[in-house]
Amino acid sequence: MTKTKGAISAFIEDHFLHFNAAALVDAAKGYEAQLNNGSKMLVSLAGAMSTAELGKSFAEMIRSDKLHIISCTGANLEEDIMNLVAHSHYKRVPNYRDLTPEDEWSLLEKGLNRVTDTCIPEEEAFRRLQRHIFKIWKDAEKAGERYFPHEYMYKLLLSGVLEEYYEIDLKDSWMYAAAEKNLPMVVPGWEDSTMGNIFASYVMKGELKASTMRSGIEYMTYLANWYTKNSKNGIGFFQIGGGIAGDFPICVVPMLTQDLEIADTPFWSYFCQISDSTTSYGSYSGAVPNEKITWGKLDIGTPKFIIESDATIVAPLIFAYLLNM
Repeated sequence: MTKTKGAISAFIEDHFLHFNAAALVDAAKGYEAQLNNGSKMLVSLAGAMSTAELGKSFAEMIRSDKLHIISCTGANLEEDIMNLVAHSHYKRVPNYRDLTPEDEWSLLEKGLNRVTDTCIPEEEAFRRLQRHIFKIWKDAEKAGERYFPHEYMYKLLLSGVLEEYYEIDLKDSWMYAAAEKNLPMVVPGWEDSTMGNIFASYVMKGELKASTMRSGIEYMTYLANWYTKNSKNGIGFFQIGGGIAGDFPICVVPMLTQDLEIADTPFWSYFCQISDSTTSYGSYSGAVPNEKITWGKLDIGTPKFIIESDATIVAPLIFAYLLNM
């Protein structure tokens, strides 16, 4: 039974009537219809959504079973935990558009890595995690075990070794919510994240074996098996941003149908993308949903939505609607 909508949802329905605002409402209602019909939902996270503190709403989406698998970049995987353990050391730079190269160099010298208007503190965030995650990597290697990047992060969170550093309410960490549920996840291109770079440095120093980390190909086979087992009532695709976080998982359908020749594989049953990328030559992030029909990802009748706006504004509003806020 659907709960009565709250004040935020009522405001959205009353005022968001045209253009991208109306697309937001349509997409939210389409997402809700998928869940009501028993379909599962994949959410992909690109950009710096964890640093934007999406966890304040996304964690409750996870706890409320409003999604069933995540595809995210390595940056989003780690930056939610960095915010958890180093929030007070972050520095906001509201005038970031006015910074000179010299200003940027000054931030580097202070160990502040800038993401638009927010600087992540290297020592308190990156290095604090590094000390603990290395031990988990090394222990797995000694035991002859191999795990995916997100599984190591789940182990890190659930071990309790970071508790002394917590600086935000734990309920606002979407990674902790995911770890508690052991939520399925794929992290394509993890190697380009800070933790991925750190892992590679240990491999180059001979302190870890590359094989201790399960690979992107293994992520694709893991996703293919998950999709096959869970697509009976359909699986929707809710994409925040573009890039590899979206492109990697959506390709699982044509891989199953065309490469494995499993003809009865269902298409994605819903598709929505929040993006401010404009359509251009060869741009995946700016491609309209109909282009995905030609690649065997979406069907002619798949409900398709595109909201051309800032995901840091749109995603929390859609999540609020789905949570009946």
